[in-house]
Amino acid sequence: MAATPPLLVASDIDGTLLDSRDRVRPRLRRAILRMLRSGVPLALATGRPARWLTPVLDQLPVAPMCVCANGAVIYDAKADRVVADHSIAPAVQREVVDRARAAMAAAGAGGVGLAAERAGVSAADPIDELFVVSPSYSHAWESAEHGILAEDELLAAPATKLLLSNPGLGSAELARIIAPAIPEGLAHVTFSVPDGLVEVSAPGVTKRKGLEAVAAQVGAGPGDVVCFGDMPNDIEMLRWAGLGVAMGNARPEVRAAADEVTAANDDDGVALVLERWF
Repeated sequence: MAATPPLLVASDIDGTLLDSRDRVRPRLRRAILRMLRSGVPLALATGRPARWLTPVLDQLPVAPMCVCANGAVIYDAKADRVVADHSIAPAVQREVVDRARAAMAAAGAGGVGLAAERAGVSAADPIDELFVVSPSYSHAWESAEHGILAEDELLAAPATKLLLSNPGLGSAELARIIAPAIPEGLAHVTFSVPDGLVEVSAPGVTKRKGLEAVAAQVGAGPGDVVCFGDMPNDIEMLRWAGLGVAMGNARPEVRAAADEVTAANDDDGVALVLERWF
């Protein structure tokens, strides 16, 4: 891979493409621009929903294909259109919640609040329809952009991502308790922020799955792709890519899954790798 340019570059957003001030650093933007001029496309692969991409897209010289909600949604940013989604059925959501609560009770760890992301059609769909929370949900970030539903109503519609929160635990500890209770054939459990929040997707839905579809569109196989990431929800795509690069600020398990480790997001880690070719 190092001798020839990739056919596709895919990057996580938070902690990877963005620095700690939520900015695309000038050196990285210049490297991306050179890459695009050479004909190599950029894809974003994020836990964010499409509605949270505008502040990132405004800093980029391209509106790329985006793998959102940890692979559950493929979003064409240029057309502002959701082109595919892999949602969790209501009955599966109910079983996931029941299993998670039983595991939490057995561990003496308290309960979990619920939230659900919905795919919609456009990033401009009504926000209170795209993100809904139960009354007991604890937000991991400040939010006034959500609808509030009773749990039964929240779980009655397909969701691209089900969120389980407990502010008394870190996300890694919450995942350690809940994930063993959720068979992979039922749903996929991961996390991307440290603050007492786990993210549940349909079985087999990961950033890797979404990127496989994007890569196919440009005629790229795994060996033609470079991926960057920093959190456990990036592990599957880093292992899949011909070159999986963990950030210097990545969690230890992400570093272990990667082919190499670059500098931190505040030290132009993505740009340092792209400059080998562009």
